[in-house]
Amino acid sequence: MSRGIQRNGAGTRQHGENDDICPVCKSSRYLNPNMRFLVNPECYHKMCESCVDRIFSSGPAPCPVAGCARTLRKQRFRKQTFEDIKIEQEVDIRRRVAQVFNKQEEDFETLRAYNNYLEEMEVTTFNLLEGIDVAATERKLAAYAAQNAPSISQNNAKASRDRNAQNATTAAQKEQALLNRSAANRSSIASLAEREESRRETLGAFTRAQMSSPQDDADAQKVVLKKSTARRTAAERARDKQQHIHDPPSEAETFRIEGLKAVIDAPVAKAYDAFGGMSFTPSYYTLQSHYEHPWLEKARTEPSIVAGGYDLREYHQRTMLEAFAGLGCFIEEEVGEKELSSGDGMIATEGAALAAGGEGAEDVL
Repeated sequence: MSRGIQRNGAGTRQHGENDDICPVCKSSRYLNPNMRFLVNPECYHKMCESCVDRIFSSGPAPCPVAGCARTLRKQRFRKQTFEDIKIEQEVDIRRRVAQVFNKQEEDFETLRAYNNYLEEMEVTTFNLLEGIDVAATERKLAAYAAQNAPSISQNNAKASRDRNAQNATTAAQKEQALLNRSAANRSSIASLAEREESRRETLGAFTRAQMSSPQDDADAQKVVLKKSTARRTAAERARDKQQHIHDPPSEAETFRIEGLKAVIDAPVAKAYDAFGGMSFTPSYYTLQSHYEHPWLEKARTEPSIVAGGYDLREYHQRTMLEAFAGLGCFIEEEVGEKELSSGDGMIATEGAALAAGGEGAEDVL
């Protein structure tokens, strides 16, 4: 038993070592760590880069691996992507078949026709992978490609346009996100500077409170409000300019083949609205930015009120909402509708009782 285990282990190590040994020159990755292996899609035999340069630099030559007579060219050698060569071969075959069988579901009238098309595509791929009637399958694939060359080229061009449009959209979204972050950073820095300046001006107003008149305090407060309004207006203009510059790319034109199902674009999903389209704009009044009142003037100019960040616009909004809150309610109409609905319910209840009891219901009552 122990000998069997040792033989199996030795066989496993030998298999792992063979993966790093060139089958042509027998060079090992253990002795040359920088050695690169290349494969050719014609036969998928792996060999080192030195052997490829030495054998195929002068022109096409047969594969040097014993038992393979395929003619190989140097320009077709490439680095192996997957560790398993079977997966590498399957990916290449599926990519080559997909370039020929490139119709989509919307190109067919019925789902059954599209499923039959996919089945034919998968049978062709399976035969090429498993080596079943390879010559006949290759002839069939070549005949289909020659027969449908115009539609194949058109579908490939459409797929390329879609990929380019998607890439352009992704790049524009990334650039817009970067610009939004930069604008947010600039706005945050400007807001911090504005608050710091307001704090300094407020502290200065405290020190000048005993020496200045109320009119001077009002003028100073108006200057502060004008500066903050100008900063906000400049930030909004910058955001609007960025949105106009970075418009989304136009949608690519789609190709429609005669006799096939017409392509219908999916409707664009609307942006989610948490309030279901409800408008919060007041309908009975227009909120002004400034109201004349002695108390309000005092609140605007009093440093002890403004220093805490109090905003009179919130007071304006709350006061107007409370004043006009009941204008949209009509009590008489609501009471009349309620009485009408309750009367219909009583009539229906009496009718159901008469239908259930018949004439005997009168005797009971």
